[in-house]
Amino acid sequence: MGHGTRYNIDKLVYVETFDEPNQAIAREKVLKTWRRAWKIALIEKENPAWSDLAG
Repeated sequence: MGHGTRYNIDKLVYVETFDEPNQAIAREKVLKTWRRAWKIALIEKENPAWSDLAG
């Protein structure tokens, strides 16, 4: 069972782009140390309606 299925994830609400894979990996490591409230604040700053960005 995949992560999305296990946690009922059905929307992409936040995305960042990078030129190099190592930059994306470094950013992911930083975000994984953040508290949930900080992540929610980041999403709400960039996508206040929590719209599905996968569209």
